[in-house]
Amino acid sequence: MSGDLFDQPGTPPPAAATAEATRAAERAHAPLAELMRPASLDEVVGQRHLLGDGRPLRLAVESGTPHSMILWGPPGVGKTTIARLLARAFDAEFIALSAVFSGVKDIREAVGRAREILAASGRRTILFVDEVHRFNKAQQDAFLPFVEQGLLTFIGATTENPSFEVNSALLSRATVYVLTPLSEDDLAVVFERARSQVFADANFDDDARARLIGFADGDARRLLNLLEQIHTAADVAGVTAVSAEFLDQALSRKLRRFDKGGEAFYDQISALHKAVRGSSPDAALYWFVRMLDGGADPLYVGRRLIRMATEDVGLADPRALTLALEAVQAYERLGSPEGELALAQAVIYMACAAKSNAVYVAWQEARRFVAEDGSSPVPLHLRNAPTRLMKDLGYGRDYRYAQDEPEGYAAGERYFPDDMPAVSWYRPTDRGLEARIAEKLEHLRSLDRKARGG
Repeated sequence: MSGDLFDQPGTPPPAAATAEATRAAERAHAPLAELMRPASLDEVVGQRHLLGDGRPLRLAVESGTPHSMILWGPPGVGKTTIARLLARAFDAEFIALSAVFSGVKDIREAVGRAREILAASGRRTILFVDEVHRFNKAQQDAFLPFVEQGLLTFIGATTENPSFEVNSALLSRATVYVLTPLSEDDLAVVFERARSQVFADANFDDDARARLIGFADGDARRLLNLLEQIHTAADVAGVTAVSAEFLDQALSRKLRRFDKGGEAFYDQISALHKAVRGSSPDAALYWFVRMLDGGADPLYVGRRLIRMATEDVGLADPRALTLALEAVQAYERLGSPEGELALAQAVIYMACAAKSNAVYVAWQEARRFVAEDGSSPVPLHLRNAPTRLMKDLGYGRDYRYAQDEPEGYAAGERYFPDDMPAVSWYRPTDRGLEARIAEKLEHLRSLDRKARGG
């Protein structure tokens, strides 16, 4: 009867029914990533180093006392979700701002609302700022006093290193938690949840499932968006069994040609690196453009160029590292496509530069030695002696200040632990600047031999 009554013309439905209908409509149009958002911290996939038993955020929840924090990690790893769930666990009001769209006025309104909530109910307020690295100093300073007073508990989310992007005053009052990309096992859990709860009618073979997880590249939101795209394509095509071949057809050209989970990704990275190492600028440029054309993140390629500058060019041409870092910075400022030219310049420069892996080899040998060696004490003459007791114990005694010695070099002095055997990890090549470094080191060693009577 009640259903017929609601259907009568001119009879408005009850408010509760209207609200429920609105929620149902919103849910029907919500992206899959929103529908699959965890309802509790126990449902969060990944980040066990923060949310597992005895881990920092789990302990914070169990203590019942929220604290200001910055969640730093790549996209799609749960920063916003964790912030919302922490507010729920602490029974705190959750106010969210985006640093991209918000200004000082929005911060003041949030502070005013927090005061009203505290006065009316005694509840805490968590102010969540997404992309907090985009707030300038004035914006960050605007809510800092209220964090210090305890009116607000601040949670910031950022994909950028907060050491460089968040001012020191705010950084000193917030604990930084590093979130990591989801592993393939984590993404498999997300995939199965979504498939069983929303897309139970779609069957994915093992290859399709593995490729889809590979495409996601540690990003749960990307995985769910791709899954939604595939499900729509399968519905249109009348396909119930999703294969790797159908996946390739349904996804974009860029994903098909360059996928993080596929062999082509690693092959192209290897080809770029080896073309630079082999001093072939044209081949290096070819593989660089192929990677960008296939959808590679230019900043990922930039990070690889920085690695090449230290591993394969090294001190034969120290300018290569500077140029790689500046190219990445230029891309961060300009974006695509303008910033890609700076990366191309770094690719060609490093391919043409003198090559040396002497630093890389020395680093690896030193790491192996330290891993296997005991913790030898610092020799007394190398220790600092800021107190009378330490001086009486012989700290710093007989230390030779190199700047006061001929050629600014304390010939014959030892800087290793007393019982450590002689080593020679860094062996400069005869290429580029390292040829001059080799000459200098040989001269200094000859002074050592002379001073020691050798």
